[in-house]
Amino acid sequence: MCRILHAGFLKNHAAIAHNRRSVPCMIYEINLCVMDLRTPHGVNLTVLLSNSVSPLPFLSVSAVKFEDCQHSREVGFVSNDPNFSVRPDGTVYAEQEVANLSEPVQFMVTARGLHDLHIWETTVKLALAGHPHPSALTKVTKEDEFRNTKTQSSSANGLRRQKRDWVIPPINVPENSRGPFPHMLVRIRSDQDKDVGIRYSITGAGADQPPSGIYNIDPISGNMFVTQPLDREERASFHLRAHAVDMNGNQVENPIDLYIYVIDMNDNRPEFQNQVYNGSVAEGSKPGSSVMQVTATDSDDSTTANGMVRYRILSQTPHSPIPNMFTINSETGDIVTVAAGLDREKVSQYTIIVQATDMEGNLNFGLSNTATALISITDINDNPPELTVRTFSGEVPENKVNVVVTNLTVVDRDQPHSPNWNAVYRIVSGDPSGHFTIRTNPITNEGMLTVVKPVDFEMNRAFMLTVVVSNQAHLASGIQSSLQSTAGVTISVQDVNEPPVFPVNPKTIRFEEGVPAGTTLTVFAAQDPDHFIHQTVRYSKLSDPANWLKINRTNGQITTMALLDRESMYVKNNVYEATFLAFDNGSPQASGTGTLQIYLIDVNDNAPVLIPREAQVCERARPNSRINITASDADADPNVGPFVFELPSFPASVRRNWTISRLSGDYAQLRLRIPYLEAAVYEIPIIVSDSGNPPLSNRSVIRVKVCPCDDNGDCSATGAVAAAGLGTGAIIAILICIIILLSMVLLFVVWMKRREKERQAKPLLIDPEDDVRDNILKYDEEGGGEEDQDYDLSQLQQPESLDHIVNKPAGVRRVDERPVIAESQYPVRPSLPHPGDIGDFINDGLRAADNDPTAPPYDSLLVFDYEGSGSTAGSVSSLNSISSGDQDYDYLNDWGPRFKKLADLYGGGDDD
Repeated sequence: MCRILHAGFLKNHAAIAHNRRSVPCMIYEINLCVMDLRTPHGVNLTVLLSNSVSPLPFLSVSAVKFEDCQHSREVGFVSNDPNFSVRPDGTVYAEQEVANLSEPVQFMVTARGLHDLHIWETTVKLALAGHPHPSALTKVTKEDEFRNTKTQSSSANGLRRQKRDWVIPPINVPENSRGPFPHMLVRIRSDQDKDVGIRYSITGAGADQPPSGIYNIDPISGNMFVTQPLDREERASFHLRAHAVDMNGNQVENPIDLYIYVIDMNDNRPEFQNQVYNGSVAEGSKPGSSVMQVTATDSDDSTTANGMVRYRILSQTPHSPIPNMFTINSETGDIVTVAAGLDREKVSQYTIIVQATDMEGNLNFGLSNTATALISITDINDNPPELTVRTFSGEVPENKVNVVVTNLTVVDRDQPHSPNWNAVYRIVSGDPSGHFTIRTNPITNEGMLTVVKPVDFEMNRAFMLTVVVSNQAHLASGIQSSLQSTAGVTISVQDVNEPPVFPVNPKTIRFEEGVPAGTTLTVFAAQDPDHFIHQTVRYSKLSDPANWLKINRTNGQITTMALLDRESMYVKNNVYEATFLAFDNGSPQASGTGTLQIYLIDVNDNAPVLIPREAQVCERARPNSRINITASDADADPNVGPFVFELPSFPASVRRNWTISRLSGDYAQLRLRIPYLEAAVYEIPIIVSDSGNPPLSNRSVIRVKVCPCDDNGDCSATGAVAAAGLGTGAIIAILICIIILLSMVLLFVVWMKRREKERQAKPLLIDPEDDVRDNILKYDEEGGGEEDQDYDLSQLQQPESLDHIVNKPAGVRRVDERPVIAESQYPVRPSLPHPGDIGDFINDGLRAADNDPTAPPYDSLLVFDYEGSGSTAGSVSSLNSISSGDQDYDYLNDWGPRFKKLADLYGGGDDD
């Protein structure tokens, strides 16, 4: 049961009513004066303020606190009066200055649970102390109390009437009532019904607001009824107001607050949030270890036995090692272990059937429901891996790598493919050089002993390894490692025929270039590593790009077959490379390769060559009429520059016309010795010598074109041609050829234009008059006789103006013409039309258009053409109507003014 707490009173006007329901309740701390306090679902609080105190903004006038039976205090407050608010701690304060409290102020405070759907309401009334205020009466009817009150006004003393407000106690209605309905709840009556006729009504949610129609009241007698069964789970309480008015609708009583509470019945079973719960607990857990929690909710009132759920375990499958390995907290639903002995390797999962019963677990009166809890036993590393045998064996050929020697098998009862099951292998002895490693097969957990470094039969014929296996995860505390986690591995090395090996590979030797053929360079011999087998080694040439070398097949001696030239294209960075093959006579035959590198020392065996071979100068000696020359030499230093350039003595004209001056060690300058030389091409011999020991010389010829130059010292085009040795006749011939070529191009262009013009002038396959593009083709015409060949099509065209109508003489009109009369008047829509006038406006306009003879189509006689005589076409006069007898044309009168003339001509029967 909840307790009502209060902080005391400032005046002796407070009374607190006992809360009779074991439900979450509001606790009120009134800092001023409390007049009345009711149940937490609807409470009237009357607070008296001193006459000398004017409520100010943010003035704390009272405090409303909430506390449920579980002391959660998680609730929010909302006031429906914007002038007053409630803080989270329950303090009621004024939001703004309240100027007048001569009349009591009443507003509603709503408390809402933050974690459930419960709502509590209370009414707070504020009044100034000493002023008339409602009393804490719990009567259904009102009584009048008259007291003599002495006033200070100028009016005569008299009796003042002070009324007491009526307060109806909360009404409790059980849910799911069977009726009959409507069922009377309470009668509301005013003591003024003896004097005037009074009508009663109720308002609020359940009456005139959704869900409406649950409650109604007899307006004459004041009897209030409930019309249908109530469901507390849909709505736990109703707050209505009763009103009393006279026959004119004037209020004769203040509205009465009616609080109706739905009494809970046990009509809902507990419902589990899930039908299947999944939990887990580690194997080997101690008793009392938490496993999981199941939760069931009951829509009934959780503060009563109807909604108080209790849990119990109905069954456990399997029963190993005992039938009751788990227990459940009856109130919270927490499942914990009861006994030790959980072993995943024996039982990996338990199935628990859990029952939830309301009425605090009373199986005789409570409603129950069940759910399934699947408890998985998680693995711990309590089983060390064990090798299947104590000794493994294998063999491996020498000089092989990445070869699996043998597979080490292991047994582990822990969870497969988990860190508790994954095996890790280590070689602890027998392989100091690191020839082997063990990789774990992730699927089978086997250890694959693999060669990672080649083994040599001649050095080690066998290996004895010691292997230890463990798990990727550490063993659980208290578990000892098994002796079977260690094993020995015997590995035999197989001898294979190994290829001969060149001791030095590649082998480098130095020789001067130009050694004669047949010169012995070196002996390039190989050794057979198979010491335990006597084999013969033979040699052959594998690669010799310049074909300079040969090798002795028996002993590997290298000799030359041609001159070694350092300047050969096969020599890279002074090194010539050749590859040789050494093979034995074993079975199968094995061979090895060796590379011989010959470093060629340079000798001065190449004469320098003059650069450039052609040049050009002006016929008159100028400062810039000089030619810079140099030389290139295929040899290497010191058999190259500095070079020596000189002119030969013969012919004498060379030294007479030209001179050479040295610029640097590798460059010289050739220039004219005389001031003028006739334009022509001259071949000037120059002797170039290198710096070798002994030096080599070369007589080279440079072709120099001497030509007349412009002011800038550049050779002109005419001069260049003349300098090239062309005479006047040759120049004229070249010009004639250019003219002929241009004439041929011009003739070709003229011929192409003429051909294009002829192609455009060629007649089409179709007569232009018969061109089908955008033309009207006349295939045939019915026509009339010979008299009907000349006709005017303009009569069939619509005129663009009315001038021809006005000026046309009297006669038959051949076109559809607009009558020349005054235009009809059409209705004009007002500038600010009303939406309802749109239909009338459209109907008026339609009526005016139907009666307007100037509106097309015009009522005129149209003559399209005269067929004439002599036509081969038959007459249409022979065509008869399929109808027989008289026809009634009176219906034309219904077709509007446009058919009025036809109706007059054909309608009317025999009288017409």
